[in-house]
Amino acid sequence: YTGTAWITYMDETRPIPDERDQYRAVARRDLRENGIAWLPYAPFNNTYGVAVRREAAGRLGVRTISDLARLARERPADASICVAEEFLSRDDGLPGLEAAYGFRFPPDRILKLDEGLVYDQVDSGERCNFGEVFLTDGRIGANDLVTLEDDRRFFPKYNPAPTVRAEVLAAAPALRRILERIGRRLDTATMRALNGRVDIEGLTEEEVAESWLAEQGLVPAGAGLEAAGERE
Repeated sequence: YTGTAWITYMDETRPIPDERDQYRAVARRDLRENGIAWLPYAPFNNTYGVAVRREAAGRLGVRTISDLARLARERPADASICVAEEFLSRDDGLPGLEAAYGFRFPPDRILKLDEGLVYDQVDSGERCNFGEVFLTDGRIGANDLVTLEDDRRFFPKYNPAPTVRAEVLAAAPALRRILERIGRRLDTATMRALNGRVDIEGLTEEEVAESWLAEQGLVPAGAGLEAAGERE
């Protein structure tokens, strides 16, 4: 992911809001410093988001994270949020979010949970109205949650891209064409639907990937994942 490379491995603290600029900055630096080539990135953005039940969003009058900040100041009891432990300490997590939007969640309204439990708790509304989520998670749609608009563009861009050593790419340039044919079809809505088939329907990642590749005409039905590069 572009955001992971930039923040975690390149030790940058200021993400670049535009996804193309973020990709270019990461790709140039990794090639220059490590000899790693970044192939074209996919459109989907697996960044963080703040989700809320559709019904609660209307009742609480929140559409953006700025609306949530206002709610936390004016009606703090309603500004309850479920988060995973990692989100509590990341620069691109809760501390940075509060700083960027100029508010604080009441400490007694922050509930720390395992990542997988956040979605169900937000859906039930019993312990929290809001939750930290990943934008491509299939449970957002399955639970009829909505994500608040990040109107100050705080969360970094997390676009995925294949990476390969530059000398390998030079020896096998067809890798770029093969992988780009797959990646360019993967937008956020598509990834959310595919993830839902795993998280909600219980299929394996391999089953979902093979089925989708066949639906897209990238492999013959039943050919298996290894066939994805054989139709060039």
